[in-house]
Amino acid sequence: MQIIIAAPKKLKGALRVPGDKSITHRALLIGALAEGVTEVKGFLKAEDCRSTMECLRSLGVMITESGEKLQVRGCKMDLQAAGTPLYAGNSGTTARLLLGILAGQPFKSTVIGDQSLSKRPMKRVVEPLLQMGAEITSEGDHLPLTIHGGRLRALTYNMPQASAQVKSAVLLAGLFATGQTVVIEPAASRNHTELMLKLFGAEIESAECRVMVKGRSVLKGSSIQVPGDISSAAFYMVAAALMPGSAVLLKGVGVNPTRSGVIEVLQRMGADLELKDQRNWGMEPVADIMVRGGAPLSGATIAGSMIPRLIDELPVLAVAATAANGRTVIRDARELRVKESDRIAALCSELRKLGAQINDTEDGMIIEGGSQLKGATVDSHGDHRIAMSLAIAGLTASGDTIIDGAEVIAISYPQFMADLRSLTVF
Repeated sequence: MQIIIAAPKKLKGALRVPGDKSITHRALLIGALAEGVTEVKGFLKAEDCRSTMECLRSLGVMITESGEKLQVRGCKMDLQAAGTPLYAGNSGTTARLLLGILAGQPFKSTVIGDQSLSKRPMKRVVEPLLQMGAEITSEGDHLPLTIHGGRLRALTYNMPQASAQVKSAVLLAGLFATGQTVVIEPAASRNHTELMLKLFGAEIESAECRVMVKGRSVLKGSSIQVPGDISSAAFYMVAAALMPGSAVLLKGVGVNPTRSGVIEVLQRMGADLELKDQRNWGMEPVADIMVRGGAPLSGATIAGSMIPRLIDELPVLAVAATAANGRTVIRDARELRVKESDRIAALCSELRKLGAQINDTEDGMIIEGGSQLKGATVDSHGDHRIAMSLAIAGLTASGDTIIDGAEVIAISYPQFMADLRSLTVF
């Protein structure tokens, strides 16, 4: 599918972005393990989250959907063996977190994915689960993968690199182990799993980059209001910041400190961005984000401990950097090479077609700002965040930008183009 982006004069209006993808996944998975019913309001209706939903249904979990609400009837930690392989679609979160849960189940399961997910590394999750006592077989470092769970041993695991998915898989497996499972990260990654486990009643403690969960905790069903996804909001934040005269209010966005790096970087670059009405939904901090266009942006260095806090927002931040004054350097982001696409290679290739001065490095990008982008035909590389980032680039380009393979946007944000059009002023 192609979409055509024409440059508007500005963006104006208010928008409530869809529910946070990471939190929706975790509400489904942890709700499935709890006693009683979990109600999830404002969940993300996207393909990735439906992959988690369908895997859980295959494992005997009753999930009902009514409007903006889901009800998950928990199985008290005891799932049922699926009669067929569990299809995770394009969702790395589904596959990796589900492996942590399946490690504690006394039956054999096979997890498969689509062509893209089947290329993404799984060894980083498999290794700690093997140490805990799960039996896992695969051909190489990828799906398909068969896991035979059962009696697990508690583990203290020093992670070689920060990863919320790996951390979450080990913590979920730790729920089934005897004793205390500890995960230590080199830098803090998103902490939605820890916050939600605490909400559901797990015995869990966290401090800086260390998390401990006690096995055999009893989880109780809960009520969850899912905040707007900051990764989705980031596209409008960048677009509004780049277009003079724009004023966009993004309502009810999650601003968890482990995810809010994109806000800090845009403010450091000079964007006119303000958080309003800061409050909590459950244990998750939420705010309305006001962005006004016209303030000149400056290049920045994005590296180190900041990277896990904005890994999914780096593609659209690269778009912002093309218009900023001076040089932007992104490093320590090798993880981008093993996402739904090699996002470093894909971004550099496609933004260059639009006239950007951008070069890839082994673990990031160097972007010389001040480019006036020109419309061209570009490709999504089968990656939803690349497609949406190119759409934002197209808003600032002269002439029309045509994006091939745009159907992948539905993986995380099916109504993205409709929402974007609702803000545009020509």
